[in-house]
Amino acid sequence: MSSVWMYGQYSGYKFGQSLAGFTVEAADGSVGHVDRQQDQPGMQHLVVDTGLWKFGRSVLIPAGVVTAIDTEAQTVKVAPPREEIKAAPRFTTDSETADPDYLSAVGDYYLSLQPTPST
Repeated sequence: MSSVWMYGQYSGYKFGQSLAGFTVEAADGSVGHVDRQQDQPGMQHLVVDTGLWKFGRSVLIPAGVVTAIDTEAQTVKVAPPREEIKAAPRFTTDSETADPDYLSAVGDYYLSLQPTPST
């Protein structure tokens, strides 16, 4: 399994591609819009403005949960449903993206959502 902090091989992401302004969609509806992104290899993520939700806030979404990028429609599709994204560790400031404890908590949260392969 690839890292939660890297775009999947079949996500449609091209290194250096700007996703700012793209709509982020889960299977059960819109999550918000990409405000900014981090493209550092091994630490790729999106900061998404969830202004659609009551008391809109931003969430940090690791690139590994991105399932598809449609540049024509300017959409980013993510695997977790909206409620699971809402329940993710709160993102409040950009300084958190340099905090190993916060990043570990976010990574662990999203990894816990992925189905475990059966043997």
